[in-house]
Amino acid sequence: MRERFILLRNKRRQRQAENQVVPRRRRALRPGDRKTILAKTDGRCHICGGRVVTEWEADHVLAHAGGGLHSVENYLAAHSLCNNYRWDYDPEEFQWVLKIGVWARLQMEKEGAFGSDLLSRFFKYEAQRLARRRPRSRP
Repeated sequence: MRERFILLRNKRRQRQAENQVVPRRRRALRPGDRKTILAKTDGRCHICGGRVVTEWEADHVLAHAGGGLHSVENYLAAHSLCNNYRWDYDPEEFQWVLKIGVWARLQMEKEGAFGSDLLSRFFKYEAQRLARRRPRSRP
């Protein structure tokens, strides 16, 4: 299984490297485009299905890094958190991320040494991740 994960990661990195040969500029969406994109998912995040209220991102269906275009047809609404965790995984790799995450959560809910250790390590990782984040600038 480890080899499969490494293969998937290497394929993603190769795809990213190929798309960086000829850099493409991202184009800003107009307010009308954002309304159209949000309407396509009926005001819901296309990743988790939750209501999108104020802050959301236009997520590329086919990732920009994977050659996806900057057109309204290639965007769907997503919560920032959902979109940032999806990165530009291909479908198989993202399915594994979800499966492992669900399994890990179940282990953390159980009363046992493994689940407790996993929970402790996750909180340590999350604290370090949050400490690295730059504060968001507000207009």
